[in-house]
Formats: sequence, structure tokens, C-alpha cells
Amino acid sequence: MSAPRLRVAVESFPVRGVFRISRGARTEARVVVATIAVDGVEGRGECVPYPRYGETVEGVVADIQAQAPDVAAGLDREGLRRAMPAGAARNALDCALWDAEAKRRRTPVWRLAGLPRPRPLLSAFTIGVDSPHAMAAMAAAHGNKPVLKLKMAAGDDDLERVRAVRAARPDVRLIVDANEAWSPAETARLLPALAALGVALVEQPLPAADDAALTDMPRPVPVCADESSHVADDVPRLVGRYDMVNIKLDKAGGLTEALAVQRAARAAGLGVMVGCMVGTSLAMAPAMLLAQEADVVDLDGPLLLARDRADGLRYDGARMHPPTPALWG
Repeated sequence: MSAPRLRVAVESFPVRGVFRISRGARTEARVVVATIAVDGVEGRGECVPYPRYGETVEGVVADIQAQAPDVAAGLDREGLRRAMPAGAARNALDCALWDAEAKRRRTPVWRLAGLPRPRPLLSAFTIGVDSPHAMAAMAAAHGNKPVLKLKMAAGDDDLERVRAVRAARPDVRLIVDANEAWSPAETARLLPALAALGVALVEQPLPAADDAALTDMPRPVPVCADESSHVADDVPRLVGRYDMVNIKLDKAGGLTEALAVQRAARAAGLGVMVGCMVGTSLAMAPAMLLAQEADVVDLDGPLLLARDRADGLRYDGARMHPPTPALWG
């Protein structure tokens, strides 16, 4: 095998309109792509640096570039887990290593990883924070999306947002995502009301530092850890506080660790959700392999963009189809 060569690039993709969550709004997705060239093939991995975790695009690029000598020396995925902390930079490199190996060996990643052959999956579709009327109108406009995830912003309007969407879409399965915006008192008050509205799942209602309050709180709606969970070692602490864990490759630091998180969650009796940042199909492709056995799939990143990259995933409404080799894996 020839010495692998590493390249890093920053790319920007416009978002459809404005995408808002409790922490702010964005009009573009800036992603970092790591490419590993070896033996005439190129493996790619995409990540989305996330300020909530202290990441910047420039910092992630520098962290990836710092691994170039080790990549040239034959760094493998297990070595990468030891060399870098979990996060976006490691995710891009881990997925690039998987893709490069799959192409070099002419064997799909799902087979290399011992996973089932990927099949089409139904993804949730996210509606960003807005007025109750605007969110209800968006829900009605997406009548071909049977699962909607509603972003919350804290305050009295959150329950009105859910009521408005439920009135517009009595048929839809609803997930509510607070992104750490609620207090323990708000959470205790809102969970029964959300249960009455038929909400199926609530993501990360409390700040990660405060989630011990969930231990003794009645949960008439299942509660899913997001910001509170990154790697497999986090899972034991979640038991008793949460009912599910949202696994994202950018948090876990790649498909390799994400698979370990999934195993740990199942062993602990927790449900599994597979989610994403706002990125392109290149970021969704490895997550889709992980999501084959998930209870909830939330891989709608490309649907939130005004344009995706070439050879992107095919979505029929919210049903996503497996990637082609031209994209990844």
C-alpha cells in the first residue's frame, strides 16, 4: 500500500431560508471535509464543527491537518480513537478512513463493519423555531413528512407551538427538541401537557449540567439525551435520567465510536435515536448505516439545505435511500 495522503477543505452550503434553534439561527452550513488518497482511491468524511462543544471551523481544520503525518504512516481507526478526542475533527477522519478502506478493498463499509445491508429509512423532518402560526404552516406544507421534529425556544410559546402544529397535522408523529432550553420546573410542567398532545419523544429538555433533575421526575413522554451524551463511556450516567440516547457522529467522533455508543445504549436498556447536524449527504451516509437498527431516525440534514452535493442521497419525501459508492462507503 502506498503512503496515504490527507487533504482538508472547508465547504459552504446555503440553508433553505433560516434555520433556528434555541441557541441561535443560521443561513448556511459550513462543513469540513477530510479526504484520504491511497492506492488510487479517495475516501472522504464530512463533519460540522459545533460551537456548543467549543469547536470552530478553523480549529477543526487545524486538528485534522495535525494528523497528516500519522495518516501517512498508516494511521487506522483504532489508532485514531486513541490519538484524538471525540468530536467533529475525529469524525471526518474516521469516516474518511472507512470510505478509503471500502474503496481500496472494493467492499462496502456495511460489510466491513458487520452491519446489515442498508435499506431505505424514514427520517424525521425538522421545523426550526418560529411563531406557532409559522410552524403550523410549515408542518402543513410538509404533508409528505409523517414524522416532524419541532425545535423549541423556552417560554410560554413552546406549548402553543406544539398545539398549533398538532392542530395543523393531527396525523403526524411529533418529536420535541428543546436543545437544553428548559428549566427543571418547565420540564415537569410541560411533559404532561406534551403527552396529552400525543408527543412521542422529547429531546434534551435540560442543560446537560442539570440533567440529574430528570432522575426523580415523572416522564409521561420518553426523554432522549442529546447534548448529555457523546461517547460510550457516557451511557452509564444516562440510565435513570433518560429513556433514549441520540447518537450523532460529530459528537461521538466517527462511525467507529458511534457503533460502540449504540452497543452500550442497547446493553443499558436505552432506546437509540440516530441524529445529525445540518450537513450534506456525505455526513448522512455513514450515519445511515448506524441508523439501520435505530428506534428513531433523524437524518434530514440535506432536506434543510437549498442545495446538496453531487451524488447526494435520494429522498422521497422523508424516506431516504442508501448512498451510492460515488458518495461514500
